[in-house]
Amino acid sequence: MAELSAYVVAGAVSAHERPRRFETESRTVAEGISDGVAAEQLGFHRAFLSERYDIKHADVLLAGIAARTSTLRLATGTIDPQTRQVWNTAAFGATMHACFGPRLTITLGLGDDAIFKRMGLKKASYPDMVEYATMYRALWSGESVSYTGQSGSFENFSFSETYDGPAPELWLGSFANPKGAETVAAAYDGVVLPPVLTPHATKAAVARIHEACERIGRDPATVRICQAVITAPDLDEEEFRQLAHGRATTYFVYPGYGENLARVNGWDEQVVLNVRNHPIFSGLGKVADMEMHRHQMMDAAALIPDEWMLDSSAFGTAAECAANLQRFVDAGADEIATYGSTPQQNAGLLAAWKAMR
Repeated sequence: MAELSAYVVAGAVSAHERPRRFETESRTVAEGISDGVAAEQLGFHRAFLSERYDIKHADVLLAGIAARTSTLRLATGTIDPQTRQVWNTAAFGATMHACFGPRLTITLGLGDDAIFKRMGLKKASYPDMVEYATMYRALWSGESVSYTGQSGSFENFSFSETYDGPAPELWLGSFANPKGAETVAAAYDGVVLPPVLTPHATKAAVARIHEACERIGRDPATVRICQAVITAPDLDEEEFRQLAHGRATTYFVYPGYGENLARVNGWDEQVVLNVRNHPIFSGLGKVADMEMHRHQMMDAAALIPDEWMLDSSAFGTAAECAANLQRFVDAGADEIATYGSTPQQNAGLLAAWKAMR
């Protein structure tokens, strides 16, 4: 049976505690460390931490979790190579392994045009992602690397001190559409498929990855496939709607990303546009998902059909959620990562999942 892992403090976070109706509303960044500790105590396989460009720096939070745990595997959610020179990423992994043992996985991603435009950066290409992975591994092998590009310019750079042990695996956060699947097959140890995919979309992504591996003579079994799934076991329906419909809204507001999500799921793209053009987003002047928490987007989220969210998420009793997650395993996922809800909220789901063994 596939392993069950957990994202901690998924989405936007707050620096300080704020009034909230539900545990998942405006969760603080410090609670992310506590959630990671709880994930180990409960028996989750791995804790993922997605990054945001403000108070949610993956390096800091994962180090905090690692310092208070001993066996829990750790992983970044997608981090964008444009924001880190390759030796910075490699040094992060080496330092984590030297301090806390070989428990880290680093997940890279292409990012989003809207965010990078705001940051004055350009979105990376798939060849860039292959090049980055190649340089990362060269540094770990004791080689020197040279590079001139968006993330800086350097010549004959190498580690001065090394960690005598395995490098963190390098995964790609991707829909695994044809170019993404080829990139995974060419240069990555695993892939994280994003939340709000249906089992049908998961199955298609797995098939593309396996086919891409076979074309270059790579054993498809050497690529680990993790599917992130929004879970709401035994939670209030309103909180589920915030986690599912609200999260989907944060994806729909990004031009390109929302349409891609609709296409791979076979959904009506007009609904995506209706959500994106909802009056609550007018006049913001900035990326909506960087200005509002998902529970503040529920008027727009109401436009999303319930059947979409029920198909792409796990809602109901803990046992029902476990059965729903099995659909993604049947579609080919090697690992499932609960998303949106906290590890503590998923304690019953984890127990039901283990009972299915």
